[in-house]
Parts: sequence; C-alpha cells; structure tokens
Amino acid sequence: METQQRVIDVETPTGKMAVIVAEPTTGTYPTVLWFIDAPGIRQAVRDHATRLAAEGYRVVIPDLHHRSGYCLPGDEALATNPNVVKEIWKLIGLMTDEQIQEDGRAALVAAGVEEREQCLTIGFCLGTRAVFRAVIDQPERFLAGSCWHPSFMVDDKDDSPHLQVGDLTRPLYFGVGLEDDVQSVEMHQPFFDAVADLDLVEVDFFEGAGHGYTWPSSPNYHEAAAEGSWAKTINLFASALAN
Repeated sequence: METQQRVIDVETPTGKMAVIVAEPTTGTYPTVLWFIDAPGIRQAVRDHATRLAAEGYRVVIPDLHHRSGYCLPGDEALATNPNVVKEIWKLIGLMTDEQIQEDGRAALVAAGVEEREQCLTIGFCLGTRAVFRAVIDQPERFLAGSCWHPSFMVDDKDDSPHLQVGDLTRPLYFGVGLEDDVQSVEMHQPFFDAVADLDLVEVDFFEGAGHGYTWPSSPNYHEAAAEGSWAKTINLFASALAN
C-alpha cells in the first residue's frame, strides 16, 4: 500500500510540537497513536511508522521532547554525544504522565482525528507507560495497546501501573527482551506478576533480546523479537477493530 508522511506543527503551552503523520495516500483508515521511546523521532521511527501505515493505518506521532526544543535530533545525533545517557535521562525527566497524555490528545486533534473516533495505540520504551495510561484512562477511545521493550511500569507511587492492572478493560500486548539491561525483567516483575492471570494482557519474553530490539539500525536489533512483536501487534489491532 502506498503511503505518505507529513509534519504538522502544533502550538502548545510548552512550545511548538512537531507531529508526524504517516498514512496511506488514499482512503480513510483507523488511527494509531504512537508514543516514542527516549531517543525521540528519528529515521528508524519514521521507517517503522511507514511500515505500519502500509498495513492500513493512519499513524500519529507527537514529539514528546518538544519541551526541550523543536524537533530535537534523534539517536543519530545522540549516538555521537559522549554524555548520551545523561542527556536521555534529562529528556525523560522533563516529562510527566499528564503532559504526555496531553501531547497525545493535541496530536490527534492536529491530525484531524475526531474526538469520538476510536483509536489504537503503540509505544516503545518510555512510551509503553503512556500506552498503559491511555488505555486505562480512556478505554472508550483506545481499543487496544501494544508495548515494546517496556519501561517504567513499576514505581513506588500509588498510581504505579502495576497497581492499576485491575482497571484494564482493553487488551494489551507486551514484547520483552530477556536480556534487557536498561529496563530489566526484574525491575518489572511486579507488573508481570500482576497481569499473569489476565486474559486481556499477553506478554512475550524473547530469549537473547535486549532493550530497543525493534530498530534495524540499532546494535540491539533482534529480528525474532522485532518480527514477533510486529505480528502480534498487527493481529491485536485487527482483532480489536473487529470486535
């Protein structure tokens, strides 16, 4: 399916935010709200969004890092920065759950998605927590969520995701690398324990896969994990739309 991408500039209370929209060139298709990982919007993200759009989706990606500047460079620039880890944690620290959800809503409005339209959502790394929040907070809007190499799903606050799984009414998929040394399985074990008996949640654990296994341009790319998560995501979205 032929696709196209465009960039929409959105004025927000915290600065101008770029929104990437990838979609088929003709027709009307269901919307997927995409929550980025820490390195931000970059070519690998654009390529993956194009692939998803070619499956018959309008993909909407807000730049969650816009509070630090318009269209910050992604991992291509960060990779040459000797302080890369420090910079990434700085970017993450500037966001809150509420701000991320606000960014998602603003991006959907900018892309012309009607408020009553039901959507799907996908997230990577820190974006997985945003997917969980969206599905928990707006189940009437988000039909399903897909979460790849999850991060920050357990904390010591009363609203930690692992304490809210009982409120889930929409299906979620999690793809997890067993060799993830950034956000390890052990760090998220309370979450995995909490969802273990829930029919709405599927968790795949991939042998040999580390953090950020999704991106072919990354040294951590793991084809079996990436393609396995892709297939499960496409099936999840199709099933959610059919029900």
